[in-house]
Amino acid sequence: MRVVIQRVSEAAVKIDGTIVGEISKGLLILLGIAQEDTEQDALYLLQKLINLRIFSDADGKMNLSVQDCGGGLLVVSQFTLYADTKKGNRPSYIRASRPEQAIPLYEFFLRELQKQFQGPIQTGQFGADMKVSLINDGPVTIIIDSRGEI
Repeated sequence: MRVVIQRVSEAAVKIDGTIVGEISKGLLILLGIAQEDTEQDALYLLQKLINLRIFSDADGKMNLSVQDCGGGLLVVSQFTLYADTKKGNRPSYIRASRPEQAIPLYEFFLRELQKQFQGPIQTGQFGADMKVSLINDGPVTIIIDSRGEI
């Protein structure tokens, strides 16, 4: 599993012009699922996300987690995080998990997140054509791969 995390002052996702998820201060999480991913990958990333200290404390140092600062999470599925661009100009998505495997793992990730995270959680819609808007705070953007491939 792979995530691109962006620390945001606000973020929203729209489907067909309607906002389906939005947060103010928090993390926009773009989540990609590979064919070989398991629930263990999801749990690993989940712990990293909610405990990652990338929010400023009173001294201006990145020393607080999203939970510590009362932020929210906006989770958006994104299979293109597994794009292979080594050959030609058209990306290959062969490593990305097929929906029949990815959807249950995505839903598991969200269920576990709801159990372990104390703040607001919003989502996009798996497989939908989504429009994501955000104001990146910092900017702070971090990539984490559960298998250490990045």
